[in-house]
Amino acid sequence: MAVIILNEHNKEEFPPAHTAEHLLNQVMIRLFGCGRSHNAHIERKKSKMSFILDHKPSRQEEKAIEREMQRLIDEDLPVTFDYVTRDALPEGIAADRLPDEASDTIRLVRIGDYDVCPCIGRHVRSTAQIGRFEMLGTNWDEMQHSFRVRFKVVQ
Repeated sequence: MAVIILNEHNKEEFPPAHTAEHLLNQVMIRLFGCGRSHNAHIERKKSKMSFILDHKPSRQEEKAIEREMQRLIDEDLPVTFDYVTRDALPEGIAADRLPDEASDTIRLVRIGDYDVCPCIGRHVRSTAQIGRFEMLGTNWDEMQHSFRVRFKVVQ
């Protein structure tokens, strides 16, 4: 099968951490009703993502994030790809985060029935390949209502 390159990509992700990024986005959306991360830095050794929330999560809510992430990883959800045109994006998928130079054909990354998001990065084939999710810490910025999660994945 030929590899189709829709858009140039300027970085080489660590697939387990990058796939965990997708999962964490959806976990936060479902637990807190927020949007996807507004600031993410995903690396092999340590990653961080920030979310705009209406309140500072309690310690119990932080533990719930970690438990839900590990449950989804352990569930071994398949990671698959679909290709759609910009004008045929599924409901709930916004084109506003796509770069202006993105092609008309968009690759959607699906993690089971749990998450779908446009992305051109590298991913694992199923969530069990992520390994163990470890929350390293959090920070809350009261002025911005920004909640930062620092984490790593352990293989």
